[in-house]
Amino acid sequence: MRIALFATCVADAMFPHAPAATVRLLERLGHEVAFPPGQACCGQMHVNTGYYREAMPVIRNHVGTFAPILDGEWDAIVAPSGSCVGSTRHQQAMVADQQGEHALARDAAAVAMKTYELSELLVDVLGMSDVGAWFPHRVTYHPTCHSLRLVKVGDRPLRLLRAVEGIDLVDLPEAESCCGFGGTFALKNAETSAAMVEAKTRNVVATGAEVVTAGDYSCLMNMGGHLSRAATGIHVAHLAEIFAATREEPWSPVVLPVDRPRKTTTAPAAVGHAASAPEGRAGTAPAKGGQG
Repeated sequence: MRIALFATCVADAMFPHAPAATVRLLERLGHEVAFPPGQACCGQMHVNTGYYREAMPVIRNHVGTFAPILDGEWDAIVAPSGSCVGSTRHQQAMVADQQGEHALARDAAAVAMKTYELSELLVDVLGMSDVGAWFPHRVTYHPTCHSLRLVKVGDRPLRLLRAVEGIDLVDLPEAESCCGFGGTFALKNAETSAAMVEAKTRNVVATGAEVVTAGDYSCLMNMGGHLSRAATGIHVAHLAEIFAATREEPWSPVVLPVDRPRKTTTAPAAVGHAASAPEGRAGTAPAKGGQG
């Protein structure tokens, strides 16, 4: 098949290893993958916050970029994100209609019908039950809210994970509860979001897993940041990274920004004045862990 990759803006800007793993996986399975260069955001952040008019140029760009599928240039569009697939299916045409752009709404709906979340594409379109992956690690799976409730991926990710050679897949307690990210929700309701991710990661730790996986890197970013700041040693990996891993090309954990060692400066003893320090004021404690 000829498959167009919708990388999503979060993955493209911050976690490119997820779309890259999607390409490796699909090419290993014998498919041709194209990357339409005009792609950017799907407009979800604007729409979720109520900025319908401001979302229109973003939606117009997305639909225009992937419109060649309507002329048969590709057979399907895939995104390593249930959240963004949910936005294309449930928001773009609705917003375009409300803004009076009915032709764009029709095209948006048609493009959305050809757009799939990764596990949907593998199971429903490609007919896969085993992608030939090898992942000898203890793993727990978090079903992200949008993939579960908007896209309704069901147990497709779990069916594919169970077929992975070497995996030790363990159930996550209260798996269907939100991790607390929710896009701008995490900023506008920071205390509530922090409490939710703490509860979620407590359950992750309880599984004894080495790796927590999900179909959206935004949620993995949220959980991974908290797991890292708590020094749990648990890594995050997108479903695509697990499915792309083989004995010949095994998975290696990605170091999130919060995991990277920070520069610390110890001011030498000085008489009569504080020694200079290249970061911050001398004598101040280094900043605590930043955002996930």
